[in-house]
Amino acid sequence: MDHAKRAQELFYRGYNCAQAVFCAFAAEMGLDLDTAARLSSSFGGGLGRLRELCGALAGAELALGMLRGYSDLTDPALKSEHYRRVRLLAEDFRTRNGMYLCRELLRDVPTTPGGEPEPRTPEFYARRPCLRLVGEAAAALEALLAREPAETPEKRT
Repeated sequence: MDHAKRAQELFYRGYNCAQAVFCAFAAEMGLDLDTAARLSSSFGGGLGRLRELCGALAGAELALGMLRGYSDLTDPALKSEHYRRVRLLAEDFRTRNGMYLCRELLRDVPTTPGGEPEPRTPEFYARRPCLRLVGEAAAALEALLAREPAETPEKRT
């Protein structure tokens, strides 16, 4: 599956940036689209339009956690390994875009009063890089997952 294309389609349909990326990986995570959209809904616009961490990257990192995250608290190496992957994904995004803060990525795009979501119009898509960013974030995650397959218990021994 071309996750970048799927993420861009979802964004163009009206999902926020985090939802678009996270939902592009819903099938691999064993989630239906509604559940995936709800789980990632808070992270759009740099966390509820606060313009903090780019939602596209946040959605990719959230999917990374679902697909390669850890839950075994007895093995600290699992946490270290996961955080290494998180940093790789963030660094890839920063290398491509110079930063990963939404407010910097959208510094030339005015916000609506009160941080209210804007209607999705042709002008909305034309003046912001978000469609490109969701594609890049999904592609970067897809590449990372291909390079670093999930560990099985046998591989850890």
